[in-house]
Amino acid sequence: MRFKYWEDFLSLVLPETCCLCKRSLFSFEDQLCKICISQLPVTSYHLIPKENDLKIKLLGLAPVEKVMAYLRFSKKGFSQKLLHQIKYKNKPDLARVLGLHYGYLLKKNGFRNNWSHVVPVPLHVRKQEIRGYNQSEHFAMGIAEALEIECKCFLLRKRPTETQTNKSRIERWDNVSDVFEACDTEVIKGQRILLVDDVMTTGATLASCAISLNSYLPETIDLAVLAAGN
Repeated sequence: MRFKYWEDFLSLVLPETCCLCKRSLFSFEDQLCKICISQLPVTSYHLIPKENDLKIKLLGLAPVEKVMAYLRFSKKGFSQKLLHQIKYKNKPDLARVLGLHYGYLLKKNGFRNNWSHVVPVPLHVRKQEIRGYNQSEHFAMGIAEALEIECKCFLLRKRPTETQTNKSRIERWDNVSDVFEACDTEVIKGQRILLVDDVMTTGATLASCAISLNSYLPETIDLAVLAAGN
């Protein structure tokens, strides 16, 4: 009981605030207020996962079936602000909460039993040590929790890479084409994998990961990202 009183006191003195609008959160809200959640630029890619512009980007590059994104990316928009909070403001829980929201959306739209594992795109170990977490893994964990399936790190990033920002499509592919390596390879065969990252631009990183996984004969590989833009 004392602990509950202490929690109530702290919530008055140091209330948790929404990561976007900075309003004080109610006890039933986590990271984002209901108003901001209602204004998120949610896409409809889950309704046409095999026929959309994200899938077109990956044609001929990787053996994937469905390609989806939770949010539409726009500069200075909600999605960019969320990604900035997650990556640079020490907000891994925000990534997990967004993963939960997306997982529940996927479940509601018939994806409950589509996958056996959710697999995050890995950071290089040194970069993860500096940041303290892998934002894509936390997003993947939220999706897995909502869908009641396992989140499994089937990939390793063998070496650090330069930032993909300001690189051309070909330069992005050259930067990541041989970077990823599958692990726990005896488990991958026959699995239905949802490969997850935080953001998709040209799709080079996700394609490289999918190729590494496909060498060990999963049944299917689908892709989902937190945000994607043109």
